[in-house]
Amino acid sequence: MGKLSDKDWNELKKKLSEDGRLEKFVLGEPEQEYVTSRGMDILRLHATDFVNKRLAPAKPKNDGRQTPTKGHPVFIAQHACGCNDRTAVEQFFGYEKGRELTGDEVELIVDTILHWIEEHLDT
Repeated sequence: MGKLSDKDWNELKKKLSEDGRLEKFVLGEPEQEYVTSRGMDILRLHATDFVNKRLAPAKPKNDGRQTPTKGHPVFIAQHACGCNDRTAVEQFFGYEKGRELTGDEVELIVDTILHWIEEHLDT
């Protein structure tokens, strides 16, 4: 995978678990079917597109309400991983609001989303 180290993932997981996010969000059967039918490469493209459009701008449109909680595996993972809006990104990743995310920051968020999805597939 990309820039997400096991150490970073474990530290983030601890924060997310303490916040209750990890237990709150799960991939249902339709989302798991979506992932297995399309594959992780397609999901990476979707996640990168969503993050670039909905999180990366300095002032994203509808910030705080831009990520649905259902309808796509990436949306569910974003909520579970604390990257569903800029407040959560600041809280869990330390990337301050009010400035555009860098390419490396976007890549780390996308890696986090995909890591969570991989861990939550019933295989």
